[in-house]
Amino acid sequence: MPLFFVRMALQNAFRHRLRAFLTVLGIVIAILAFGLLRTVVSAWYGGVDAASDSRLVTRNAISLTFPLPIGYKYKLRQIEGVTEVSYANWFGGIYIDEKNFFPQFAIDAATYLPLYPEYRFDERQLKAFLHDKRSCVVGRKLANRYGWKIGDVIPLRGSIYPGNYQFVVAAIFDAARKNTDTNLLFFHWSLLNDRIEQLYPGRANHTGVFILGIDNASRAAEISQAIDREFKNSLAETLTETEKAFQLSFVAMTEAIVVAIEAVACVVILIIMAVMANTMAMAARERAGEYATLKALGFGPATVALLIVLESLLLAACGGGIGILATFPVTAWFGHVLDNIFPLFHVTTHTLWLQVAAAAAVGLIAAIAPAIRSARINVVDGLHAIG
Repeated sequence: MPLFFVRMALQNAFRHRLRAFLTVLGIVIAILAFGLLRTVVSAWYGGVDAASDSRLVTRNAISLTFPLPIGYKYKLRQIEGVTEVSYANWFGGIYIDEKNFFPQFAIDAATYLPLYPEYRFDERQLKAFLHDKRSCVVGRKLANRYGWKIGDVIPLRGSIYPGNYQFVVAAIFDAARKNTDTNLLFFHWSLLNDRIEQLYPGRANHTGVFILGIDNASRAAEISQAIDREFKNSLAETLTETEKAFQLSFVAMTEAIVVAIEAVACVVILIIMAVMANTMAMAARERAGEYATLKALGFGPATVALLIVLESLLLAACGGGIGILATFPVTAWFGHVLDNIFPLFHVTTHTLWLQVAAAAAVGLIAAIAPAIRSARINVVDGLHAIG
């Protein structure tokens, strides 16, 4: 008997093929748009999700644009709970043209890279990088993007630190985890510091941030407070937070954009829900006589309502299924186009479940009013509609 109702609902759903096709098409577009917008939101938080709670970032308490003396590293090593200390500078160089944006960091390689086990290196390439001050390492995604190979020379034009720089690719690293960003370039902090000493001696021997490894992630807040107390009332006070919190602070700057994107995603679903409800209302009115006949034959109001709900869910399932499948190629294309903005742009499991829930919600909610109205239809009044 349940199979009979499903077959009957399926026939009803596609009885008017043009209307069914347009309804399914609308659901496909809505679910696809919803998935794409949710992927943008996920990509926005990609750096936060990939960040570690067992690493701390210490920066100038005033602003990230104010550097810290490199000598702080000696005091940081003495803080209880700190196991490793490294440092890095954002470089902000331009590769050929301004549109070729990618993150570049000057790092103390010997101490920095061990803090990031998610970067997977070939041992020989890593050794070559550590022994050549003029060299750099690039992520696999960045290397593929520009076709770089080991031994290639990468010219960068400094913006924050004026001048022309040339780096030899000594190593290309891969991601140990799926959410690890490999759209990066690292080079030696000492090379940048040497250049600054020549041009701007007063700016030398400073770094943008310190990266700290700690022995226990659950003590992150306690260790952070101890660090900031150590440098309180100094010429450069510090602000220490987990790497995840540090990344989240950048996302917070654009929180209004994220909220707007999430709102648009919800509006898209609400619009298709209204369209679907209208479609189901039209279908229920057209079949008033058929539903009255079913009731005259002994079928109860619940059966009539079930037929309408099943019909609505079948349409939503068809549109939702196609929309979800279409999300993957469309997202891949957008990921290629937006590679400069979102290095990690892929459909997450969470987004897929949200799409499934959205399609189910459209099917169920759109059927509520027509199902109740049809279940309450008077047999006599319904049979009059047959003529």
